[in-house]
Amino acid sequence: MKLNTAKRHLREGSKNIFRNGWMTIASIGAVTVTLILVGVFLALVFNLNNFASNVESDVEMSVYLDPTLEKDQVEAFQAKLESIDKVGTVTYSSKEEQLNQLMKDMGQTEWDLFEQDNPLSDTYVVKTSKPQDISSVADEVSKLDGVDKVDYGESTVDSLFTVSKYSRIIGAVLIIGLVFTAIFLISNTIKITIIARSREIGIMKLVGATNSFIRWPFFIEGLMLGVLGAIIPIAIVLGGYYYLSNNVSQNIDIGFVQILPYAPFAFQLSGLLLAIGAVIGVWGSVMSVRKFLKV
Repeated sequence: MKLNTAKRHLREGSKNIFRNGWMTIASIGAVTVTLILVGVFLALVFNLNNFASNVESDVEMSVYLDPTLEKDQVEAFQAKLESIDKVGTVTYSSKEEQLNQLMKDMGQTEWDLFEQDNPLSDTYVVKTSKPQDISSVADEVSKLDGVDKVDYGESTVDSLFTVSKYSRIIGAVLIIGLVFTAIFLISNTIKITIIARSREIGIMKLVGATNSFIRWPFFIEGLMLGVLGAIIPIAIVLGGYYYLSNNVSQNIDIGFVQILPYAPFAFQLSGLLLAIGAVIGVWGSVMSVRKFLKV
């Protein structure tokens, strides 16, 4: 595309913004409201995903060995665990270490009687390469000779994975729905512009203008509508997230729930909202041009 042609498309696309008056304001307002909701949902979904990932990464199983195993058999058992597919890390915890920890946590006097006859088992703590693989790995580990019991909180872990899965799906569906709503609104605005200028477009075709030459100003108009509609949502979402990360999360004890730090997340979210706004605008324009521009 020649420079003069590009300038002409940019100029015409900008003029279309002002020509449409209140329809332009309505479209930008619709995109603004939509992207505010999208931005809030994105911040929420990303933080929920981060929280779920942190919790999932802590999922582990305890493999309790048969108390009758000899010391060399216990030491050799680690190699068996590490040879299993999908096993990530394996950590050994002797029954003496576990007893000492119990005595420290609950008071030594209550456990003095067990020091001579330790009832606990030697244990291996296993983490899988992917948290979701823990159930299948636990089934395989439980079949090994020398295993007394395998525990990974099956019901709790399965519920955690189910909640994480559906929360991500619901969040994605809501965001996609909001984005398509904005696309529909911008598409209708540009459609009205095309209908209003149908005579002018017909004349341009008669003098030899190509389809792409006619379409480009509308694409630029859609792009500008999307970008302009993203500015206010970015400011609102960044301001709200800054307040949340610097005040609420520091003044309220929310335990192990940690929100993503303001930087670089806020800037990444801003870029994502700007990109979504641009895509919404351009795609809305594409839909209108393909469906309503009869050239």
